[in-house]
Amino acid sequence: MIKTIIVLKETHPLEKRVALDPKNVERFIKAGFKVIVTPDAGVKAYFNNEAYEKAGAVVTTPAFDEASIIVSINAPTAALAQQFKAGSISLSMLDPYNNVDLIKTLATQKVNAISLEFIPRITRAQSMDVLSSQATISGYQSVLISADLSPRFFPMLTTAAGTIRPAKVLVIGVGVAGLQAIATAKRLGAQVEAYDIRPDAKEQVESLGAKLVDTGVNAAGEGGYARELTEDEKAQQAKALAKHVKEAHIIITTAAIPGKRAPLIVTKEMVEAMMPGAVIVDMAAETGGNCEVTKPGETVILNEVTIAGPLNLPSTVAIHASEMFSQNIYNYLNPFITEEGLVLDLEDEVVRDSLITYEGEVVSERIKPLMTA
Repeated sequence: MIKTIIVLKETHPLEKRVALDPKNVERFIKAGFKVIVTPDAGVKAYFNNEAYEKAGAVVTTPAFDEASIIVSINAPTAALAQQFKAGSISLSMLDPYNNVDLIKTLATQKVNAISLEFIPRITRAQSMDVLSSQATISGYQSVLISADLSPRFFPMLTTAAGTIRPAKVLVIGVGVAGLQAIATAKRLGAQVEAYDIRPDAKEQVESLGAKLVDTGVNAAGEGGYARELTEDEKAQQAKALAKHVKEAHIIITTAAIPGKRAPLIVTKEMVEAMMPGAVIVDMAAETGGNCEVTKPGETVILNEVTIAGPLNLPSTVAIHASEMFSQNIYNYLNPFITEEGLVLDLEDEVVRDSLITYEGEVVSERIKPLMTA
């Protein structure tokens, strides 16, 4: 039985989050676990070593000398994974489609790897869904970035100098991030339209006071995600969207397809037709971008239109992002805590869908085909 939890320090240069905050560390300790926190693992999220020690954790460089539950935001490096003891459980946003070699290493080490992105989008698992919790932050931040870059007010203002009309915001992609972007833009007083290729988005969009753009394309996919469009559907979508893109002051794009390049929705020609001073914030920049002009990690200008491609938006709100991620992990593990330690139920739908490697084998049906590719 596993009775030790190890919190890794993130190594990515843009990463400020930490996988477990002191509050949830204390909860695990009260449940009978020993928690080891890598020194300074939480400092960029404003959780210092003393806060973890006060919660009851041991702050020291982990030795990986016993089977442990190893938690991190991002996937561990292959070099670090080679130190993990057989029988350990690794929980992270593993990004398995792009980390095939790491998955092979984890299997070889007989580490049981859980990819938190693969948690099924079912009602029972909502409190464990790291994609949703972190996307909430991304949607919020994307609107603040656009407001900062825009040369226009968001709300309608009546002033002695005349009436200022509200900014027109178009949100493309109405998942969790898109819905939060809509809500934030509405709170700032903008006039908001939204577009999504899933038919069930209409009710959600309208409940937030926005208007849904109908292009006649329906591409609802499995697990609450959109499927990839056909070439004819892409052409139909582009034609219908072009008018709305041209009239928008602000565009927030959020569309993504798991394991694939982000769909290209806003073409260079569309950008060139936009009005001077318009702003695009492309939340899909990390997977190629929804806008043809986007440069990941940069803000560029084309024809007097500003296009921002921010990376790792959740990390920019590191305190709340870490607290939410930490709570997701606690909610995932809590049902499997016993007096003897952690015992995963392999028949549980959440575990079955998110488990990538188990006892030396790649067990995820979605990832198995990649092992021989």
